[in-house]
Parts: sequence; C-alpha cells; structure tokens
Amino acid sequence: MDVLHLFTAPNVPAFGPHEIEAPVNWKMTESPAGLPGKGLAQHPMLYVGENYDKMFLVNEGKVIWTYSTGTSYEYDDVWMLSNGNILYTRMEWIEMITPDKKSVWRYNCKKAPGATEHTEIHTCQPLGLDRVMFVENGLPPKLKIVNIKTGVTEIEHVLPSQKNQNPNSIHGQFRRARVTAQGTYLISVFGMGYVAEYDKDFNEIWRYDVRQPWAAIRLKNGNTLITNEADHVTLEVNPKKEIVWQFNTKTDLPPEYKLASAPQTATRLANGNTILTSRGDNKSPQLIEVTPDKKVVWVLQDWTNLAGATAVQILDDPGIPEVPGESEH
Repeated sequence: MDVLHLFTAPNVPAFGPHEIEAPVNWKMTESPAGLPGKGLAQHPMLYVGENYDKMFLVNEGKVIWTYSTGTSYEYDDVWMLSNGNILYTRMEWIEMITPDKKSVWRYNCKKAPGATEHTEIHTCQPLGLDRVMFVENGLPPKLKIVNIKTGVTEIEHVLPSQKNQNPNSIHGQFRRARVTAQGTYLISVFGMGYVAEYDKDFNEIWRYDVRQPWAAIRLKNGNTLITNEADHVTLEVNPKKEIVWQFNTKTDLPPEYKLASAPQTATRLANGNTILTSRGDNKSPQLIEVTPDKKVVWVLQDWTNLAGATAVQILDDPGIPEVPGESEH
C-alpha cells in the first residue's frame, strides 16, 4: 500500500514504450445489483487473467493503472514487490517492470512449438528484491533461481516429467510453484496429478495426489492450500494429508453465484477468508471471497472494468511479498 502512489505519479505514462494494446475481447456487461461485498472497492489488488493480455491495479474501487502486452498467450502469475516493481509471467516470457512501465529484467522462452527447444513459463516468485524463482516447462522442465542483478542462474534443477513426452504437450506440465518459508520447493505437478514438496537438494519430502492441481501454497499454519481445477475444489490439507477444509464451487456456492469456469488459484487472507479466482465467460463472477465456515462475503462480477481472473494479489494484506511464506497467494 505504501508504494501505490508510484503508479499514479506524473512520470507514469498512460501507455508505456513496450506496451502493446490489448483490445477488449469480451462483451462488457453491467454488474448485477445486490452482490455481497463492496464490488471493486472490497480490496486493493493486482489482478490478471489468462484470457486477456492486460494486468489491472485496483485501489479504492477504481482501476488506477494497467499494463498491456498485446494479443498472445496467457498471464498466469503476478507479484507486486515492496519497492513497487511487478514480476509477472506471460507464458512466452517472464519480466519485472517498474511502476513507470520500464523493464528491469526479462527472460524469454524458446519459441519453436513442436520442437524440443520449445519452452513455457507459468509461475514465478520473487526471492528478495534481486532474485527470482520460476519453472520453465520444456523437455526437460526445470526450476530455476536467477539473480536478476548479476544475470547468474544460481539454481537450475530438472523436474519430473512424463516419459517420452511430445514437445507439443509441455503446456500442461507445471503451473504454480512456490519457495516456502522453510526453503523447500512446493510444486503443482499439473500434468501428472500431484503436489510435491522438495527439500533444498530436491529430495521429495511430501506428496499429495490430486487430479489437476493448478496451484498450491503453503499456509502460515503449516497446511497446504491446493486448487484442483478439474474437480472445482479448493482443499486445505495438513501435513498428514488430511483434508481440514474444502470448498467446492459446484456444491458449496449458492446457485446465483455459479462460476462459469473452475477456480485456478486461491489466496488466503490474514483474517482467514479465502479468495477464489475464475476466468469466467463475461456473465459470471470473477472473484469469490468465502469465510472459513463457507459464507460468501464478496462476489466480484465486473465485466466493465475487468476481464476474467486467474491470479490476484491482495495489497492490504500484511507481509512482505518477496519474503517466502509471508504472502499466501
């Protein structure tokens, strides 16, 4: 919250030198009346969706800043750091930009679909202000930690993948990955149906089988919050692999708030509430906030100001984003 003024400063261009316009590709519709919560004013947030190539910064119920990257493939992960820089993945690349829309670091994927050198990136995490962790889908897929100041790749480790995989199928290998507060690696093995935790030497120390894990985050209570896209279920699982909380958007959500697409990610707030994202189809909610007892307290359905949602960072939640374990998103 302390750096939001940087995004509306006089030096911030309406359209940056590296931006590429992303024309609206959905039908703008009015928000239904009477939805729970305060609409766009519920939370200040950084917001992206994989079906639209523009990120949105929202504060006090208004979009105060955007960044557009054309018409290509998807946003999947996004972070605002404590200095205001934004780290994001765009499938074809990963980049860090400043509030005034300057690029301070970028890593491009290899772009030869169908060839062994074709790669994709769907997840990232800042580790301090100068290091970035990401997973690069490919043959083979790799987890990397790069020092963006020196350009040195400090860690590069091959991750498990299906045997004899076709280069065209790498898109489904991995989605979210996170470095935990303990320095372990928590990885959603999307294409093989499990979440795995590895120690610093990449020995597996925990695994939870789930049909299609899009995202997994380690909560401050030691449990793991997993988004199972295939079954429309978000699970909180303890270290013993017991489900201690779950929310099924098909059965636990009132029918008037039905989502057009399953949640891909979930964010746990400091007050214990959980926010679920949905790409939608411009006629259903994009964000749902529920309490631990599954009461719906916020439904965001705003197809005038925003597109579908894949990832959201709530900016007034406590914690330093670039310190692993402090941001539960």
